[in-house]
Amino acid sequence: MIAVIDYGGGNIGSLLGALRRRGADFELVDAPRGLDRASAAILPGDGAFAATMHALEERGFTDAVRSFAASERPLLGICVGMQILFEGSDEFGESPGLGLLAGRVSRFEKAPRVPHMGWNRLEPVAAHPFVAGLQQEPYAYFLHSYRAPVTPDTVAAATHGERFSAIVARGNLVGTQFHPEKSRTAGAQLIDNFLTLARKT
Repeated sequence: MIAVIDYGGGNIGSLLGALRRRGADFELVDAPRGLDRASAAILPGDGAFAATMHALEERGFTDAVRSFAASERPLLGICVGMQILFEGSDEFGESPGLGLLAGRVSRFEKAPRVPHMGWNRLEPVAAHPFVAGLQQEPYAYFLHSYRAPVTPDTVAAATHGERFSAIVARGNLVGTQFHPEKSRTAGAQLIDNFLTLARKT
C-alpha cells in the first residue's frame, strides 16, 4: 500500500485521480500511524514552504517522515513536497526543512516571470530507476516561485531564466518540482516508475 500523506494543505484530488488511473493501491493517511504499514509514501505539496512544514509538525508528521525515509521505503515528494526534503528555504524568511537532502530552496532571481507556470522541458542529468523510460525530451507542468539548486542528487534539471532541480533522487528518496499528475505522458511514466519501486519493497 502507498500512503498519500494528508496534512491538510493543498489540493490533492488530481493526484488521487492519477493514482487510480494507474491502478495504484493507496490510502490517504492523516496521522503518522498511517505510515506504519505502507510500502511507500507520497508527500504532495501546494503552497508555501513554511506553511507546509508547520502543517506537518502540527499533525506529527515531521519526525514520522524522517523515520519513513530512514526505513529505505520509497518516498516521493511533489512540488513543495519535494522542496521540504531539503535543508531549508528563504520563502517568507528562513524556514528549516526536513534536511533529507543537502541544499536550500530560494526564489527565482533571473526568471523572465514569476511564478514559473506552464510546460517546460526536462533536461536529463543522471540515471535512476525513477526516470527510466522517459522520452528523450519530456515536458512537465510547473507552478512555483521558488526552486531548489542543481546538486549531486539532481537527476533532471529545467531552465526558467536559471537552471534548477526538476527531479531529484537519492536512494529511496525521489522528488519532482513539477506535478507528475498533471504532466501527461512523462508524468504517467514517473508515477508508473514509482509504483514499480514501491512493489519492490
